[in-house]
Amino acid sequence: MTVVSSGRTGFPGRLRRLRRRALAAAVAGALGALGAVVPVSSAHAADQTDPAPAHRLVYIANLRSSSVTAFDPSTGTAVATVPVGTGPQGVAVSPDGSQAYVVNNGSGTVSVIDTAANTVAATVPVGRLPGPVAFSPDGTRAYVGHYVSPGTGGVDVIDTATRTVTATVLVGSQPFGIAVTPDGTRAYVANLIGGTVSVIDTAANTLSATIAGANARMPMAVAVSPDGSRAYAANFNSGNVSVIDTATNTITGTIPTGSGPGGVSVAPDGAHAYVTNQNANTVSVIDTAAGTVTGTVDVGGTPVGVTADPAGGAVYVTNSRSNTVSVIETAGNTVTGTAATGSSPYAVATATVAPTVTGVRTGHGPAAGGGTVTITGTHLAGARSVRFGTAPATGVTVVDDFTVKATVPAGVGGTVDVTVTTPAGSSATGVAARYTYEYPFGGFQPPVADPPAVNQGHAGRAFPMKFSLGGDRGPDVIARGYPTARNVDCVTGAPLDPPAPAVTAGGSGLRYDPAGDTYTFVWKTSSSYAGTCRLFTLGLTDGTTHTALFRFS
Repeated sequence: MTVVSSGRTGFPGRLRRLRRRALAAAVAGALGALGAVVPVSSAHAADQTDPAPAHRLVYIANLRSSSVTAFDPSTGTAVATVPVGTGPQGVAVSPDGSQAYVVNNGSGTVSVIDTAANTVAATVPVGRLPGPVAFSPDGTRAYVGHYVSPGTGGVDVIDTATRTVTATVLVGSQPFGIAVTPDGTRAYVANLIGGTVSVIDTAANTLSATIAGANARMPMAVAVSPDGSRAYAANFNSGNVSVIDTATNTITGTIPTGSGPGGVSVAPDGAHAYVTNQNANTVSVIDTAAGTVTGTVDVGGTPVGVTADPAGGAVYVTNSRSNTVSVIETAGNTVTGTAATGSSPYAVATATVAPTVTGVRTGHGPAAGGGTVTITGTHLAGARSVRFGTAPATGVTVVDDFTVKATVPAGVGGTVDVTVTTPAGSSATGVAARYTYEYPFGGFQPPVADPPAVNQGHAGRAFPMKFSLGGDRGPDVIARGYPTARNVDCVTGAPLDPPAPAVTAGGSGLRYDPAGDTYTFVWKTSSSYAGTCRLFTLGLTDGTTHTALFRFS
């Protein structure tokens, strides 16, 4: 299918003429000939995961260029242009991010792009004049809509492991958009000429329902809310979006938009839907709770495809007449960037990347919790939850894609993994992603007193440094490089020498007495300490240090 490159007001009249023609000739010609004049469509991409180690990529199908642009939103530039079949109209990225499926309308094929290399790894033959594509949530199947015969469309089911079509489900005339529910049990198909939305039972690969409405003419695209409760269909000829209750498969309302709505995508939190208005060069922002348009964003000429970044914070819009992609910041609903694409950019899909945690500041705190920590990493935007071990944090605040703040929950003394979960998945565990709950150190026990007391003693004797940590924490509770003894000024406490290792009497090391819940480190002092003051410092693996001051005679 081709994109209108001249005036933007001719779509509806031409489409009405298409209806009056013999469907066999009109539909085949409209969708197959690159010179045909019909509204352009948008394939809604399901949640996906991009394997790229550093950046999340956006894949754009360029209809007239027969190519796909891999766009890096972090730099605002294209990182690759991948040649594919003729007239690429649909694109979706697999949930694991390893593949992008590109539907070639003119070739009747799907190009499988290896996203690690950004090269075509395989070509899959599908039905005639294919258009939209979507993956199942587990990535085992891909669904491709195509023309079958006058008045009838089809959806090919591709086994992504074998890259073969294993079934074809007959749907309404001219499927233009496909979206799969989050649980993978149903696929919703927007049928442009049929004026319906077909519902596919994905377990049986059969048509289970057909949804139609008098004020829902020419549905071009469809998207499903993240919780799976609603589907939204963009109706080109009605100038609105249908709201479908997926429990009953009925239209519960329509939301007026701009002229010629042709693409729709829902934000990862489900709070907003974004609709491209092809005749108005705008994007309508819908408050899904209120069911009303709360904002309108000016974009490029003839906006076609739209996808909300699954990590949150951004929406990407392809402008077919302008040969650009617009980046909308969702916080202010403003265009923050525009980049060149290939000719007639059409469908768009963004690959998500699981978050990583590279640091936790501050990495330790009391067992009672309550403190605020800063978590750093990558792809943290859209964080839904933060966990310390198995305990959920509160007050999770996303600063940007690299920083999240959270309030530490209560815990038990010791070290736990810190994980961040976004719509793209959860961060992996590792040394950098840990938090230590401080042991309940109750101070040094007699005969040693804590500061500000000054312990008096004879140089050369041994001092039992006793303490409790509220239970047996194992033999390795003392941090590397501790304990130490440092020569300090007896009046001011200012250090006079670098700290030196504190040694145990007879190399006895650290001992634990379960009867008294007491750790004991027997510090053997040196006779050279006579006439000086020494600061004994015990460092624990929870990141805390504890001191005692001695004056030696």
